[in-house]
Amino acid sequence: MDNLEIKGNWNEIKGKLKQDFAELTDNDLTYAEGKEDELLGKIQQKLGKTKEEIKQKIASYTRSI
Repeated sequence: MDNLEIKGNWNEIKGKLKQDFAELTDNDLTYAEGKEDELLGKIQQKLGKTKEEIKQKIASYTRSI
């Protein structure tokens, strides 16, 4: 997951994650620069998915933007 890709498109990615996973809140998806692992951990804990699955989902969103 490329930091610049996430940083530049985070609002769109966040919206798509919330559409696909209604249980995610704004608080779960708070992005802080340099804290990508913490963000992935929060999402992983909430969804019960692996970090790799989450990275793949985010990557699929960045390809469609």
